[in-house]
Amino acid sequence: MAADGTRTTGGDHQPSPSADHYSRGVPAALTTGLPPGKVALGRDHRASRRLGAVVLIGVVALVLAAAASLFVGSGDITAAQAWNALLRGGTGPTELIVREVRVPRTLLAITVGAALGVAGALMQAITRNPLADPGILGVNAGAYAAVVVAAALLGSTIGTTHVLIALAGAAAASAVVYLVGTSGPGGGTPAKLVLTGVALSAILSGVGYAVTLLRPEVFDRVRFWSAGSLQGRGYEDLWTVLPFIAAGLMVAMLLPRALDALALGDDVAAGLGARPGLVRVVAAVAITLLCGAATAAAGPISFVGLIVPHTLRLLVGPDWRRLLPLCLLASPLLLLVADVLGRVVAPVELAAGVVTAAVGAPLLIALVNRARAGAL
Repeated sequence: MAADGTRTTGGDHQPSPSADHYSRGVPAALTTGLPPGKVALGRDHRASRRLGAVVLIGVVALVLAAAASLFVGSGDITAAQAWNALLRGGTGPTELIVREVRVPRTLLAITVGAALGVAGALMQAITRNPLADPGILGVNAGAYAAVVVAAALLGSTIGTTHVLIALAGAAAASAVVYLVGTSGPGGGTPAKLVLTGVALSAILSGVGYAVTLLRPEVFDRVRFWSAGSLQGRGYEDLWTVLPFIAAGLMVAMLLPRALDALALGDDVAAGLGARPGLVRVVAAVAITLLCGAATAAAGPISFVGLIVPHTLRLLVGPDWRRLLPLCLLASPLLLLVADVLGRVVAPVELAAGVVTAAVGAPLLIALVNRARAGAL
């Protein structure tokens, strides 16, 4: 008996009638009695059913999370009172809280969540690094430091000027990470990009903390925002960042086919007609728009862009034509759930960024300990 499970007789190799004979080296069509085309169709059908189930569950969960965001709060407003405020209107305190606070906060959570999830997916795609995240690679920290400096110089109201400053900070951080991470021997490896991003995040966060320590009034202005909070956000904040996030999402949705080609390597992607350099530049523009606007509106919220693409990749596979649209569904769900939990799990309201960090940090440790992450 040979090591591969075959029986040797007179120099000829005859297959052993072992149970696993049909599971090794034999096409699936021969083991099932179906032609190869039908086997492929069966697999496609199963994948389509799984995708449909994921979409259906995601839509239902997102609707329920949005309803919870409207009906659950840190105050004493009941679900019935919130429902009446939504349907009947009115000018009382309850009606104003529901319509002018909870509704824009829910819409902003959906918008910011979608921006962060798609930005994280793009970051992982262009770096081919499953640990890439706007927070880890310094993009959020660049926007954060820029907004803190702007708050010290221009005031606390988040308007178009602050959004533009956050975009500039995010773009500058992206450029520095890319230039430093791709320099030196070996070019840009995933490990170098991650280490560069972590180091730059620490530097920029230190700049922000230094400004708030030297200027206590700035700390009072940005303390809730700097924790990644949706508290106190209104329609003005939503309308200010919405055009930038919408533009970033539209750019991102043009890239899935090119990202699938890029996943095969630059040489193969170029052979398939893609332009790897142009794809990365366009993706970087989308990431800058999404992260800069999201950070300006809600502060630096980490781990959303790391958790969501990983979970979806396990559920529906690595096809970016599926992953990117699904990030639009799953990322808002995560941020809404984190925001609602922050209202009810503690005596005082916790920022959504604190809750996502509490969930995301253990997951990051688990990912690093996995064998495929250890190869990075």
